[in-house]
Amino acid sequence: MTTEEKKEFAMSIGKKLAHKAEAAKGATKKYFGRATGNTRLRTEGRADQAKANAKQAAAKVKDVFKH
Repeated sequence: MTTEEKKEFAMSIGKKLAHKAEAAKGATKKYFGRATGNTRLRTEGRADQAKANAKQAAAKVKDVFKH
């Protein structure tokens, strides 16, 4: 593995972790909003989760075409 490939792999792992964290944040907002009856917070959580899931899907597609 070349230095460039190692750098790209590390960035890929970092981005995947960031997307997972973003999805977890959205899920937390959604459940907290549901528990408190706060519709706005629940909706924000759903939106954050959907955005993170879309980023994860895009990263998976990119990985498929990279190899």
